[in-house]
Amino acid sequence: MSPLRVATVQLNHLPGDKAGNLRLVESFVRNAAQQGVELIVFPEMCVTGYWHVRKLDRPDIEALAEEIPHGETTSALLALSKENKASIGAGFIERDVDGRLYNSYVVAMPNGKWARHRKLHTFISEYMASGESYPVFDLPNGVRAGVLICYDNNIVENVRMTALMGAEVLIAPHQTGGCDSRSPHGMKRIDPALWHARKEEPQAIRDACQGKDGREWIMRWLPSRAHDNGLFLIFSNGVGVDDDEVRTGNAMILDPYGRIMQESCSIENDMVIADLDPVLRDWCTGVRWMKARRPELYETLTLSTGNEHDTRAVRFARDSEDLE
Repeated sequence: MSPLRVATVQLNHLPGDKAGNLRLVESFVRNAAQQGVELIVFPEMCVTGYWHVRKLDRPDIEALAEEIPHGETTSALLALSKENKASIGAGFIERDVDGRLYNSYVVAMPNGKWARHRKLHTFISEYMASGESYPVFDLPNGVRAGVLICYDNNIVENVRMTALMGAEVLIAPHQTGGCDSRSPHGMKRIDPALWHARKEEPQAIRDACQGKDGREWIMRWLPSRAHDNGLFLIFSNGVGVDDDEVRTGNAMILDPYGRIMQESCSIENDMVIADLDPVLRDWCTGVRWMKARRPELYETLTLSTGNEHDTRAVRFARDSEDLE
């Protein structure tokens, strides 16, 4: 692995306003490029908007969707990447040649190449499909990167597969925090009124975003994905009101030991930057543990237990009886 300067952004996107969101992306890219950033990461579906999509009919979602790589957003990202000599990752709704719709993420690179990930566990809309593959690709300086979108990172097998395919850096765009997880001790909804009142009472929304429904919940599991798989992890997230929920920001960059290198404590749009030192991966715990794997013992991991359900059913289940 080569050294890499990376940036991650937390962004309060504009629902359905692709042009406005791309202007926000552009402003952050130019700022990052001035600081020598080689890879800048934006949140899940930050170009099209996210949570409002669950209320849209199929024609309305199709109106937001684009083909990859020939759509306007991919073209804009590639041009911006070339101009600023930095790779750019951003999420939006994709429409493939057969009309299927995906929650997708594109990494545009200054050499004109691009990579795409289709979210493996899509639940935002019944009209959108889930992806079926793990893209692991080379950035221009040779660093191997992979992408997993939000819920994809909750499933430990997805991160391990990405690492086994050679990823050294995991790009992890999210729209999370402040959601009703329906688990008794999981995160819970944050009142949007707290964010709207942030100018008058900034500490209240900051406490919520840093508390059990935001940063504390993220820190229960996210560092282990980096540590156990020997990956640098770039966590990007929405921030502020997203329809009737609040995204908690908490943009952060973790090293292969699961330690936080940089993070944002802001309750507004923000960006943090870190330099990834490849020496940290050389003999880190996760890389060492993976060398001790015994694949012959893991065959049952690929077999159905009969308890698997569609992600939408799991995400929106009211109680355990809904999944029986």
